[in-house]
Amino acid sequence: MSKWFSKNNGLDIPCNWESTPDPAQHKHFLNQLHELILDQAVFTGTSRSSKVCDWMEPEKMSSALSLSLGKEGVTQSQLLQLFGDIIKYSVKTGHPYFVNQLYSSLDVWGLAGQYVTDALNPSVYTYEVSPVFTIMEMEVLSEMAKYVGYEEHDGLFSPGGSMSNLYGILLARYHKFPKIKEVGASQLGRLVAFTSIDSHYSIKKAAMIMGIGTENLVLVNVDEGGRMDVAHLKECIARVRLDGGTPFFVTAVSGTTVIGAYDPVEAIAKVCSAEGLWLHVDAAWGGGALISDKYKYKLKGIHRADSLTWNPHKLLAAPQQCSVFLTKHKGKLEECNSAKASYLFQKLQFVDAQAQAGGKYFYCGKHKVKVFQNWFGSSGLEKHIDRVFELAFTFRDIVVARPGFELVLQPECTNVCFWFIPPSLRNKSREDKDFDSLLHTVAPKIKERMVKSGKMMITYQPVRGMPNFFRFVLQNSCLTEQDLKYFIDTIEELGSDL
Repeated sequence: MSKWFSKNNGLDIPCNWESTPDPAQHKHFLNQLHELILDQAVFTGTSRSSKVCDWMEPEKMSSALSLSLGKEGVTQSQLLQLFGDIIKYSVKTGHPYFVNQLYSSLDVWGLAGQYVTDALNPSVYTYEVSPVFTIMEMEVLSEMAKYVGYEEHDGLFSPGGSMSNLYGILLARYHKFPKIKEVGASQLGRLVAFTSIDSHYSIKKAAMIMGIGTENLVLVNVDEGGRMDVAHLKECIARVRLDGGTPFFVTAVSGTTVIGAYDPVEAIAKVCSAEGLWLHVDAAWGGGALISDKYKYKLKGIHRADSLTWNPHKLLAAPQQCSVFLTKHKGKLEECNSAKASYLFQKLQFVDAQAQAGGKYFYCGKHKVKVFQNWFGSSGLEKHIDRVFELAFTFRDIVVARPGFELVLQPECTNVCFWFIPPSLRNKSREDKDFDSLLHTVAPKIKERMVKSGKMMITYQPVRGMPNFFRFVLQNSCLTEQDLKYFIDTIEELGSDL
């Protein structure tokens, strides 16, 4: 990268402190930075011939980067050098061999949208200050609500799936106790919520934040595929009522974090309807299947949910963070969250009230809408979804066919969970008392080796007492069958001596 940091790059001038763009001072710097980002982060950084990361221990990382905040500023050239180092030592999440999280790949059109929104720096809480993005947000939410099947809807973009799930439990409480805003929680008695044992940790955190308490969050059993046990849900609700508690909220999951299970939403909705409970569906991960005619059946009954979370930055590959909260109760968000802040949300005679939606949020300013899908349309999104599911099933078949690899269970979403059984364990019986404890150590050792080598990144975890296994998540539709074999070959190579 030396070409970016020569002393003759015209950037050996101080960074001025005034926060306004000046073509004479900043245009050349921004052009150079843009070229650096394109070359090192967007193209070279996502090439299969490059490493996913240049691993460095925290102590060495601190000394390698000039991050100390001194009294004097730096030159533009020094700042460009720092940006280069940041790119060099960062994990390239757009790399084809990064499958570590429920986000990956680098969508060029989404990146273009990020350029525009960051340059304009909008805060989308009133039409007055952000007219274009307000209309864009309304349009995107409306289209997403159609995929869900809502006849009427309300919704918003939030900073992430955890916040969207918090909105769900917040609305559920307000729906059951509309006076909560005035009288407070002390008048409500013991509220009880229900979620599966495999649900996202944000549901537990929401119970803590809302003052419900984790002891009043009932964890419902799941079946062998990780789906909520509806019979057990009924038993739990009955037991809570018998104990004097007040059931009010159920979370179903469409695409659990680890194994990708889809809870039976239709059956859960029937229970919630009969019991008078708010049903929220956490479709943060698996909601993208709604785009596909082939796979939308996995979320059958979701139109009956009172609210849902859907993260396009996950299965749909939008840039982070991109999370949507939707509800079929039109106007409920405003009722629940508005504090009537007149200094922000004036009733302008020349603006439709529906475009002044900032009061729906319980923080000032809304998250920037991601409009990436406008460029390749719903048909392009459907092709993307169909492709990643196809890749997941292909990878499953590769795992099944390869000696030394074993599926944890059949994939329902694009999560493929499997064990690598190293040579030292292949002659041992699964019934041996130390087999599971030894297998439990294998994935962490391989993970350490793969990260330090920079070859790829794939995560591991245990579930419900099972030994650590690898969780391979398909969200990058550019992968090929050759890439899938590379993952298996690399794991085998890194674990051959274990």
